[in-house]
Amino acid sequence: MRIVITGGAGFVGSSLALGWRADGHEVHAFDNLKRRGSELNLARFKKAGVKFQHGDVREPGDLAELPATFDLLVDASAEPSVLAGLDGSPAYLLDTNVKGTLHCLELARARTRTVIFLSTSRVYSVAPLRALPLEETPTRFTSKTAISETFPTDGPRSLYGTTKLASELFVQEYGATYGLRTVIDRCGVIAGAGQFGKVDQGFVALWAAAHVFGKPLQYRGFGGKGKQVRDVLHPSDLKRALDLQLEKGCDGTFNLGGGLACSTSLLELTALCRKVTGRETEVTAGPDSASVDVPYFVSDTAKARAAFGWEPQKTLTDVVPELCAWLERKRDILEALFT
Repeated sequence: MRIVITGGAGFVGSSLALGWRADGHEVHAFDNLKRRGSELNLARFKKAGVKFQHGDVREPGDLAELPATFDLLVDASAEPSVLAGLDGSPAYLLDTNVKGTLHCLELARARTRTVIFLSTSRVYSVAPLRALPLEETPTRFTSKTAISETFPTDGPRSLYGTTKLASELFVQEYGATYGLRTVIDRCGVIAGAGQFGKVDQGFVALWAAAHVFGKPLQYRGFGGKGKQVRDVLHPSDLKRALDLQLEKGCDGTFNLGGGLACSTSLLELTALCRKVTGRETEVTAGPDSASVDVPYFVSDTAKARAAFGWEPQKTLTDVVPELCAWLERKRDILEALFT
């Protein structure tokens, strides 16, 4: 199978590219290398035989240089920060996440029949997420509600989430209008070795790096207690889901997240990082919440389980040691990228 991945040198895109190449597929990774650290994947691509093309989804002419025909397009390109545009112009966010998706769909319309669009759990509206009934335990907030694909998306969610929801609508329309087979995967937090985490995207990697490199952290929002919860998905579990979707001929929209079994609060993540590294780092409290912050999000993946028999396999006790080992192994290269 010939596969094109836009955003192919990013953490998620490169994980898929290298995984599919190891399976024997011809893989083309397309990326503008804007995010720091993505350039480190180029040597891995060369060694594995992944074909890399430098280009930008905002530029149709760059995409035109990709193969004339291919079997699958995976759109993993995005400005992924939930804070993007909140303190300035949203131009790059809009151009990349909306126009970029349209350019990818135009490419797919002419050159393939199957598109997988990697969306986000951030399409769900903030107000109903904040209204979930929660209980507070010593280490986390808890809720009986996991978020399914039917959860409200009709209120404000963040500029980032809005761009991804808008792109979902275009993906659906292109599928219906031009006969493309389309899959939309609303991914939760994805984490593992190779990720360059920040406060606004990739918090598990950020937490691990702070403990390995001795950098300070902060519990931001919801009283500064560190009890807000997210579920976490390892990229190998994501790839397995995509493989099953292709094998079963699925289309439609699916939540892909780690679920309750692979969820963590910041407070619990701190304890796990301390246990894995044997080190402590300063953690301060920032009680004020940003407008896009939510106290609790755990994905309901029942639809994926029913449609193609998928369950995530990795847990935080797999993810965090893997991350910490990678950070230690590549300390001389990585430490500067996390400061």
